[in-house]
Amino acid sequence: MTNLDLEKQKQAKEYSRINRRLWLVDTLFGVVYALAWLFLGWSISLHEWLHQLITVNWSLTIGVDWLIVALYIAIFGGISAIINLPLSYYSGFVLPHRFGQSNQSLKDWVVDQLKGFAIGAPLGLIMLELMYLALRLTGDAWWLWVAGGLLLFNILVSNLAPVLIMPLFNKYVPLGDEHKELEERLLALAKRANTKVKGVFKFDMSKRTKAANAALTGLGNTRRIILGDTLINEFTLDEIETVLAHELGHHVHKDIPFLIAFGTVSTTLSLFIASLALDSAVNFFSFISPADIAALPALMLILTAYGLLTSPINNAISRWRENMADDYALSSTEKGEAFASAFTRLANQNLGEIDPEKWVVFMFYSHPPLGERIEKAKRFAALNST
Repeated sequence: MTNLDLEKQKQAKEYSRINRRLWLVDTLFGVVYALAWLFLGWSISLHEWLHQLITVNWSLTIGVDWLIVALYIAIFGGISAIINLPLSYYSGFVLPHRFGQSNQSLKDWVVDQLKGFAIGAPLGLIMLELMYLALRLTGDAWWLWVAGGLLLFNILVSNLAPVLIMPLFNKYVPLGDEHKELEERLLALAKRANTKVKGVFKFDMSKRTKAANAALTGLGNTRRIILGDTLINEFTLDEIETVLAHELGHHVHKDIPFLIAFGTVSTTLSLFIASLALDSAVNFFSFISPADIAALPALMLILTAYGLLTSPINNAISRWRENMADDYALSSTEKGEAFASAFTRLANQNLGEIDPEKWVVFMFYSHPPLGERIEKAKRFAALNST
C-alpha cells in the first residue's frame, strides 16, 4: 500500500493555489481586453478600416464578409495572444518546472505551442466563419444552427482525435510482449464491460511530465486504451487495472453520450441567452447587426459570464458521473486496496491535492477530491475483507 507523501501534499496545495490565481488573472485579462475593445471603440474602428481596405483599396466584391471575419480575428486574437504570452509561458513552462512536474525543454515546449496553434487556429477560424455565416443567413435562429454545428464538430473530433491529432504530440505504440500480462488484463476488463477497443497503447508521457494518466479515447472504430509510460513504469498491475476500470465505468454508464447530450443542451441554452444579450449589445454599442464582427468581444463576454455562472453545475454533474465510475471500478475489480494505493500514488506523482477547500471543489473540481476517492476505496476494501 502506497503511503501519502505529506511534503508533496504541501507542494500540491501551493501548486493548486498558484494555478487558481493564474486562472483568475487570465480570466480578468480576457474580460478587460474585450471591454477595452468595446468601450474604446477599437472594435468598430477595426471593422470599418478592414471594410475600407478590402472594398476600396483592394477593390474586392466577392467574399468580403468572409475576409473581414478572418482578418478581424487574426488581429484581435493575435494581439491578445502576444500580450498573454508571458502568462502562458509562466503557467505552462516555468511553474511546472518549479514544482518538478515537467520534463520538457524550452524548445519542446515552444514546438508544442506552435503545433497547437497550427491545429487550433484553422479549426477556430472555420468555426467562427461558420458561426458568422449562420448569423448572416439565419437571423434570430443563428444560435440553433451554431449549437447543431458544435454538436457535429465535437462528435467528429472525438472520433478522429486519437488517429489524427493526438499522434502529432505523442508517439503511440502497442504494449507488445514486454507488457503482455497487463494487456491481457486490460482487454479482459474491456470485454467484461462490453467495450470494443482497437488495442492497448503506450505513449511517451514522460517526455513532457512526471505525472501519470490513462484513458479510453475515441468513438466507435477509433476507441482504444492508452497508458502513459509514467503510469506503466511507476504503478503495479493491480493499480493500473483499477485506474483503467474507472475509465471503462464511463462507458458502462454511457457517460459519453450522456455528457454529449448534456453539453449540447447547455451549449444551446448558452447560445440562446447569448443571442438575446447580443441584441442588447448591438443597440448599446451601435453595431450594424448581431452579424457584425465588431460585436465579437461582446459575444465573448456574454459567453464567459454564462460559463462562470454554470461552471459549478457542470462540475457537480461531472463529479456525480466520476463517482459512479469509481463505484464501477471497485465492484468490477474487487481491488479496493489497489484502487486506494493507485490514487494515493497519483496524489504523490501528479501533485494532486487530497483535501481541497469545499469552495474550491464547488468552483473548479470536475472530479471528486482524491482524499474522498481514497477513503471510499479503503472502506470498500475493509467491507470486503470481512
